[in-house]
Amino acid sequence: MKIAFLKLYTKFLIKSVLFFLIFSGCTAKKEPEFLIRASLLVGEEHTWFKAFEYFEKIIEERSGGRIIVHSYHSEQLAKEIEAIRMIQAGVIDMTTTSSLLSNWTEVMTFCEMPFLLENPNQVANLINGPLGKRIQKEMLEKTGLRPLGYFQAGARHLTSNRPIKHPDELKGLILRVPNVPSFVTAWEALGAKTTPMAFSEVFTSLQQGTIDAQENPLALIKVSGFYEVQKYVNLTGHVVSWTYPVIGEKQFQKFPDDLKKIVLQAASDMQAYERRLFLENEKKIKEELEALGMTFVTVDNAAFIEKCGSAIFNTLSPEMQEIYTTIKHDTDK
Repeated sequence: MKIAFLKLYTKFLIKSVLFFLIFSGCTAKKEPEFLIRASLLVGEEHTWFKAFEYFEKIIEERSGGRIIVHSYHSEQLAKEIEAIRMIQAGVIDMTTTSSLLSNWTEVMTFCEMPFLLENPNQVANLINGPLGKRIQKEMLEKTGLRPLGYFQAGARHLTSNRPIKHPDELKGLILRVPNVPSFVTAWEALGAKTTPMAFSEVFTSLQQGTIDAQENPLALIKVSGFYEVQKYVNLTGHVVSWTYPVIGEKQFQKFPDDLKKIVLQAASDMQAYERRLFLENEKKIKEELEALGMTFVTVDNAAFIEKCGSAIFNTLSPEMQEIYTTIKHDTDK
């Protein structure tokens, strides 16, 4: 009788557990009103991705779960230029971008123009000045992307497997550059053979010897593991730039007014959060790369600037040349 009771009890217990699992599955978390998908080119340890993770957290809290953001690192959803087109088509919603948008509007080339700006203060002055306002206006009107603040990117430096101190040593070097006209112009004027390539393809191309070198900020060099396939960081500092976290304007306009305010405030807080991470990271990144085996090389910056000369300036339209001249005059003061 006890055995029969135990069997009956066991069956009841199993049925109860199954019922609970089924019932709990039926009471899944309520679907959000808006699901936002963000595609990022950087790895999950980069400050930009960490800032988006912070954005995810605060936007869900402040909207009461009405908006959920899912961020995907390392170009898992799409390469940068594809992500832009997918946002424009309404397939995904957010990304980070800057000078790549010069393929849509020329003024965006100033976001990452070689040998133009020298430090983060000049970046901040440009963004907060008339040119920065024009850039944001043209992003919205000509690309359909709404900038939600900006992230500092740091100075870009050249990595390679041989030290390069002078531009004459670039001869024969196959260099990956982003698909940005000013980058191609500058490095070809300096003597390198440029190969525009999606960022997610760079590590494998370096590993296989398809390319010899690449250029990026120190933080991106570290989180992307380039220290495993490159020996030298040549301190060219040829670009001091920034990127914009953006959302599709069509997507943004779907939000009711109360959620628009929440999104904009959360984005402002995301920018401040990323800035703190960026400054903390900049203090230690060089030492970390040295500990990982990279050697830093001081270059003849004046020689790089002289050899690049007016190559970029000559590719600009007359209107952009006027802006370029104004910026150079202001930064040379």
